[in-house]
Amino acid sequence: MAALLVIASRASAQTPDPAASARVHIGPLALSPAISLTNAGVDDNVFNDADQNAPKSDFTMTVEPKTDLWLHFGRSLLVGNVTEDLVYYRKYVNQRSANSSLKVGLLVPLTRLTLAGNAGYLDTKERPGFEIDARAQRQEVSYDGSVELRAMSKTYIGVKARRQMVDYADDAAFLGVNLHHELNRTVTSEAITVRHQLTPLTSINLDVGRQFDRFDFSALRDSDSRQVSLGVKFDPFALLKGGATVGYRDFKPRIAGLQNFQGLTALVDLSYVALGSTKVAVQALRDVQYSFDVNQPYYILTGASASLAQQIFGPVDVVGRIGAQRLDYRDRAGVAAAVSNRVDYVHTYGGGVGYHLGRDLRIGFNVDNAHRTSAVTLRNYSGLRYGAAVTYGL
Repeated sequence: MAALLVIASRASAQTPDPAASARVHIGPLALSPAISLTNAGVDDNVFNDADQNAPKSDFTMTVEPKTDLWLHFGRSLLVGNVTEDLVYYRKYVNQRSANSSLKVGLLVPLTRLTLAGNAGYLDTKERPGFEIDARAQRQEVSYDGSVELRAMSKTYIGVKARRQMVDYADDAAFLGVNLHHELNRTVTSEAITVRHQLTPLTSINLDVGRQFDRFDFSALRDSDSRQVSLGVKFDPFALLKGGATVGYRDFKPRIAGLQNFQGLTALVDLSYVALGSTKVAVQALRDVQYSFDVNQPYYILTGASASLAQQIFGPVDVVGRIGAQRLDYRDRAGVAAAVSNRVDYVHTYGGGVGYHLGRDLRIGFNVDNAHRTSAVTLRNYSGLRYGAAVTYGL
């Protein structure tokens, strides 16, 4: 839905249409299909086991066909993305999966009003984050909408709302915990927004809103939050792409015995291409995340990652990646946690080399390492993945 939000943020700006970069046009419909083969190699710790549990190794690969699409009708624009991840493990058949993602959004610009709506569907067996190591089946359904009024030539005032449902499979489990019972939830949020268009390619956004988290079977986890955030967004046609948001969240559990969280939050996803041969990308996140452990039901995730891709000569490029995450757990009062108020760390690093065959085809080889450190011995692990990758985009 990021693509639609960017389009909406520049509905009145005279910038190029993103559909113009699509490689396939069928009347008003524009498509950008692509297919990639990733991780075609060895995963030496399939289950993120601790060293004393004899980590298991296997050959794995992922095939990912996907398509971005745009459809114009009048001044309105429909934006969509369809992605399918086909994950294969040779030995551990229960780790195989077909992960589907569907996103669609509609933008309707009127004289002074802009209406936008988005919907998303995810059916996946991929790990949900840095804490849960099981590849547990889950579905996520989300939809949101916004109304924006042009108050001045470059200033817009609006309201927006969002609803997300997370549903783990009935038998989804990790370390003896039923994830369906503990983490199935509905998240509802609403906000008042103010946006100022600094330039045709850059906007500043102020959001003030509330969020309500309600769990289907574990009311001990229910919470209410008040949030304020200030962010900047850059158009995909700008040299600096993406956005960055810094905010403040007042997170209040509805059941006594669990401390509140009041503090800074952040969401950053930026990339920059210099001289057509160097690409730098940075991602960062700080916010509340829910844990599978009811005795330590949430943690503050603070993390950042970065990558640098450099064309070294002709069709050859190299890339380096690094990341660090901090999981700061909060205890429920009166319970016996394995390690009180513990902090886990996850570090990742890796790199690769690639060779371009024309504009659309890239063949590469990647090596990536992940390491988690925890005061709970069996939560420590190290994992190495290496293998080939092939990407083809029409």
